[in-house]
Amino acid sequence: MKVIVDNQIPFIKEAIEEIADQVVFVPGKDFTPALVKEADALIIRTRTHCNRQLLEGSNVRFIATATIGFDHIDTEYCHEAGITWTNAPGCNSASVAQYLQSSLLLLQLSKGKKLSEMTIGIIGVGNVGRKVAQVAHELGMQVLLNDLPRQDKEGNAAFTSLQTLAEKCDVLTFHVPLYKEGRYKTFHLADDAFFHHLKRCPVIINTSRGEVIQTTSLLNALECGAISDAIIDVWENEPDIHPTLLNKVFVGTPHIAGYSADGKANATRMSLDALCHYFNLTANYQIIPPQPENSTLMATSIEEAYLQMYDPRKDSRALKSHPEQFEKLRGDYPLRREKEAYTIKLCPLPNQRD
Repeated sequence: MKVIVDNQIPFIKEAIEEIADQVVFVPGKDFTPALVKEADALIIRTRTHCNRQLLEGSNVRFIATATIGFDHIDTEYCHEAGITWTNAPGCNSASVAQYLQSSLLLLQLSKGKKLSEMTIGIIGVGNVGRKVAQVAHELGMQVLLNDLPRQDKEGNAAFTSLQTLAEKCDVLTFHVPLYKEGRYKTFHLADDAFFHHLKRCPVIINTSRGEVIQTTSLLNALECGAISDAIIDVWENEPDIHPTLLNKVFVGTPHIAGYSADGKANATRMSLDALCHYFNLTANYQIIPPQPENSTLMATSIEEAYLQMYDPRKDSRALKSHPEQFEKLRGDYPLRREKEAYTIKLCPLPNQRD
């Protein structure tokens, strides 16, 4: 069995070489029809577009994307061609929640916003949105949920309209898939009309898909004061992101909200499990992220400890200094660990001791 693998997928090399007879590692952007022609399977990320142009006439029978999203896979063509595909839903949900947690704590620390007095609107309440809601509750925030597909299935009781979110929320955070048409369309969900209806000058956070927010609308909203700040991890036209918008946002990062070692290990494990299931192979491997260099954190508060684990300002400074290195900053990202990898020791300030 021959497998072509994106060379930026962490923790996969030794495991896949135990499974497949022949493995070729290449950058995600370098998958070509000639390269995949004799392959049985592909393991990819979002940078590889699996469509007729790439796959027609090849031996590919199975595709695994080590990502939550799958809009880079032409699912209709795969169905037509008899190619099975799989994604990794929920693999990095805890990592994105960590990014939100640290970003919200930074708003409190740097912007003087008292989280316990704020209302957050979560747009998209799937694997990620549910964990973000839990984080927000733990921070003492009032939480409103918006998820039209779930509302259609489950009823109105747990969900709130976008109009109400626009009226009541101090923070709006997006965790939706990208749908370009239909009843659940999310492409440019946040456009001029969306920003026009905001009442509380909220902070906008996007860790879902760049195209969910219209760039010029967001920039105009920042410049006219319709929103107070923005925290943006995903951008339209990546990696060629809008330089003015980057400089104006509070935090701007290179699509790395989900890039914890734990999330990447989950995605790799899910992809390999699916590969083994499809080809009826024995899944005889272990994927364990490395321990952080300093796994014991000394802090005066739990909030300080969380920011020691992950502070988005470092990634934001790197991107704002070198926006032309978006792909490099993302591709070479040093994977962080989630809180389960740490021991926290709280040390009160001297004047707090008896």
